Amino acid sequence: MRRRYGADYEVVDCTDHAHGRAVLEGLRRWQRPVALILGCYGPADRGGLDFLRRAYGFHPAAKRGVVVTWGDFASAPTVFQAVAQGYADLVIIRPERVRDEEFHGAITDALDDWHLAQGVEFEAVRLIGEVGDERTHALRDSLSRNHIPVGFHPVGSETAERTLASLDLRDPVLPVMVLEFTAPPIVLENPSDLEIAQAMGVTRPPPADKIFDVVVVGAGPSGLATAVYASSEGLSTMVVEREAVGGQAGTSSLIRNYPGFSRGVSGAHLAYRSFHQAWTLGTDFLFMRKVEGLGVDGAVYAVAISDGSVVRCRTVVVATGVDYRRLGIPQLEELVGRGVFYGATVSEAPSMAGRHVCVVGGGNSAGQAVLHLARYAKKVTLLVRGRTLSVSMSDYLISQLEATRNVAVRYGTAIVGARDQDGFLAAVKVTASGAADPAPSEEIEAGGLFVLIGSVPRTSWLPDAVERDPAGFLHTGTSREVGDARSVRPGRSPLALETSMPGVFAIGDVRAGSIKRVATAVGDGATVVSMLHTYLAENPLPSSAPAPGEAAVSEELPG
Repeated sequence: MRRRYGADYEVVDCTDHAHGRAVLEGLRRWQRPVALILGCYGPADRGGLDFLRRAYGFHPAAKRGVVVTWGDFASAPTVFQAVAQGYADLVIIRPERVRDEEFHGAITDALDDWHLAQGVEFEAVRLIGEVGDERTHALRDSLSRNHIPVGFHPVGSETAERTLASLDLRDPVLPVMVLEFTAPPIVLENPSDLEIAQAMGVTRPPPADKIFDVVVVGAGPSGLATAVYASSEGLSTMVVEREAVGGQAGTSSLIRNYPGFSRGVSGAHLAYRSFHQAWTLGTDFLFMRKVEGLGVDGAVYAVAISDGSVVRCRTVVVATGVDYRRLGIPQLEELVGRGVFYGATVSEAPSMAGRHVCVVGGGNSAGQAVLHLARYAKKVTLLVRGRTLSVSMSDYLISQLEATRNVAVRYGTAIVGARDQDGFLAAVKVTASGAADPAPSEEIEAGGLFVLIGSVPRTSWLPDAVERDPAGFLHTGTSREVGDARSVRPGRSPLALETSMPGVFAIGDVRAGSIKRVATAVGDGATVVSMLHTYLAENPLPSSAPAPGEAAVSEELPG
């Protein structure tokens, strides 16, 4: 350990568990961050798991690994149960040779996840703004989720004032974004998403005369999987994403039940690796831009982008996912960005240190958010409207919630209001849910409220010809016929993931009847590519495709 990591970390070897606890207590008292704690478990040492469980109280943000000996299969059930209960984050097999890359792979993955959660010292982007400003919060979260190293400095801080003075900005419009990786640095005052995308220069609109085989709308797990498979199989592919790669899954601090990742994987890492894989295979990306409409231009579709451009394509894959449902309580809506957040905003977790925090929701995303916040907050309370979590949350998450001592779950509880102090959230007001008569409300101290409830599909940009269920989710693959908006060809039965518009497919959470899991979303993305091939083969482009705007547009683009 010292030979590999000693240059960047202080590696402390403890003689026994009591010594280890004393060292951890001292490091906490000196406010020294701890990245990784290892404890051994085997026939000759049965105290390692208890040591790791107690270590959580000293340094909850640290990664904890239990080191086992290869061949000690009798200890496996106890170790795995401890991991399921949250006593340790990962299992590591003790190295038996000088160079054991499997061992070090586990160590570096753990350190990488820790650094991602803590924030890195390198600042590719420096952001200066108000602590409680909603736009500043949104930019921090978007940049972090897109793996762009960002340093946030509240206005009035020494670094912020020094930076503004060096740029000769005396009364800037906040937030101010400084792109440190450009020469000279690019300075943006209260920039729009489009201005940021253009300044970054990573992705640009394609040539106006290019026709893609497929445009994928949304870069969540399903959209990225489509991009990987489509590009690898020779289809020209464009992905448009309005926020950040990964969708809601990208905000998950740790996904334990995704096949192939026995130690678990953060949503941000899974999303970034998928994005990089698609990018290297040739996928084109447009980030921080929204799709605002879908129309028909002769033999192809025309996708209207928020930057004013139009991308032409032969097929469209809708992978826009869902938004979390808003609570609709005026007191809370006024505090968004100032203690109230929709979604598991990973960038905000460290700022919850020492506070009481509430999470609203009953699904896996809510459970993962609670466990991540519990590493920083003094106490986390999960507010659940129902009487149980078993129908909506995975068993491994429920076990970890029950075993985490600074986590409480309140069932049959609805949030009805809030109290602020100096413009920031101070407490939430709750009452019993489902009661026949209005129940009296009570206050729960809360410096942060994270809302992860319900789902509203992102489908408002689609024309009415695309059929939806009453909640707005897209119908696919039913027995009804699908007409052809671009010709007088008689109707036909749609493909399994095809919507009521020919060549327009829906995958992932936006599809009616989908299973809300990362693996099934990825499965949709892989499956739809075979249907793209079928559709493209049956609907070849005319020998001479019309130039943009040459053919009559039978479906007007909104706006």
